[in-house]
Amino acid sequence: MRCERFSGDLVQSACDCLVVGIEDAWSESAEIAKVNLATNGLLGRLIEDDEISTKPLKITTMIAPTGLATKLLVTVGLGSRVSAHPSVYSCAAAAALKTAAVKKRSCVRMVGFQASPMLLRGAVSGAMVGCVGQDLFRKVKSLYPPDCIEWVGIDEDTLLQGAILGDAVNFSRRLVNLPPNFLFPESLAEEAIGLGKLHSMEVEVWDRTKLEIERCGALLGVARGSIREPRLVILRYNGGAADAPPTVLVGKGVTFDSGGYSIKPTDGMLTMKCDMAGAATVLGIMKAAVELKVKHNLVAILGLVENLISGDAFKLGDVLTARSGKTIEIHNTDAEGRLVLADCLNVALDQKPLRIVDFATLTGACVVGLGLDISGLMTNDETWQNEIRQTADACGEYTWPLPMHPFFTEQIAGKIADIKNVGEGRYGGAITAAKFLEEFVDGVPWTHIDIAGPAFLDSAKPWCDAGGSGTLVRTFVELLSK
Repeated sequence: MRCERFSGDLVQSACDCLVVGIEDAWSESAEIAKVNLATNGLLGRLIEDDEISTKPLKITTMIAPTGLATKLLVTVGLGSRVSAHPSVYSCAAAAALKTAAVKKRSCVRMVGFQASPMLLRGAVSGAMVGCVGQDLFRKVKSLYPPDCIEWVGIDEDTLLQGAILGDAVNFSRRLVNLPPNFLFPESLAEEAIGLGKLHSMEVEVWDRTKLEIERCGALLGVARGSIREPRLVILRYNGGAADAPPTVLVGKGVTFDSGGYSIKPTDGMLTMKCDMAGAATVLGIMKAAVELKVKHNLVAILGLVENLISGDAFKLGDVLTARSGKTIEIHNTDAEGRLVLADCLNVALDQKPLRIVDFATLTGACVVGLGLDISGLMTNDETWQNEIRQTADACGEYTWPLPMHPFFTEQIAGKIADIKNVGEGRYGGAITAAKFLEEFVDGVPWTHIDIAGPAFLDSAKPWCDAGGSGTLVRTFVELLSK
């Protein structure tokens, strides 16, 4: 799928589908005026009669409209440029392409998208996301990406950057959508190795022997139940000054989570291939950051395991010793992601980081508190957290901070070991999980992002197929590109 800038006759040059973004102030657009003139005023009359809506994301289709050299006209509402939420541009472009992608098309042309460079990058990436489905193994696809998406009225740099972002989001989505018999710790490590080689990043892979030498007892404890060998992967990108401390991105990579002996019910386990979405997010960020040549030093650390049941699986009541030396009582084997991250965060400290951010589908409690569309932010450094949140807001992605008061730490105090891996009772579970992680960052500026809600869509949305969403890849690349 290519993205190209189009500067020819937008109405008389043939294409398989013409997508027109319609704002409330549509009559002020020279591009839409051309389309309206070519249709002998039909487009304008339909808008004025409310047959074509300008309301955000409202789709209207017309087959072989008279006066236009296209087989299909798709209009999508953009609302008011003044008051529209930043997500409108990416979601509208995605919804339009999802509509067009129900069959194979050679060329889709995009017209009428006028916004800031950041929002236009979102529109370009959104279009690329909207036409790619989760049906990786279906003979008959539900969505067919076009060979080329042409954009009218967008500059080359913005288009290139948006295409890189869209490709990175789809890269993350593909990893999340792969079934667990295809994506497991070793194969996900191979994906990271391939990405590193492609972009000349330094890649370091720790196998079981190395993990044992490094005393990664928390991660290895989770991995014991599976015949799949665990991995810890470190990727390094040097885009900043040689002596500048890196930003470290840590990703939870539980490639399948049965819950262990605290076993999940069938409905809760069915989508647990997505429990590695944190690692997929980090890889997507690294992919785009390298291609955009961001001027930062970055280190990615991925903890890759399966959480299954066997005669050697870790049990309730076990005590694990993390790489930091801290001992952990196991009160719930389905609270395994924080154990993996505990060792990864300790490895992150070895990188002498400027700051750390971890991404994880960590808790159902965060979904209960914030819903399916919002990622939870928890931090020991509100300045760093605020930068993340402000960039997410500007991109149209949703985050929200949760409190990290010291008294939450009391809930993870152990009686036999230093700490336990869950809090007291059912309340505040997302926060006590974050307080557990905070035990392993040694005061370094750190933000934990619980993406359990938006990382995986149980059902399709108008702008995205069900499955992996690639949430926050675009936000973090925009943040690092500032």
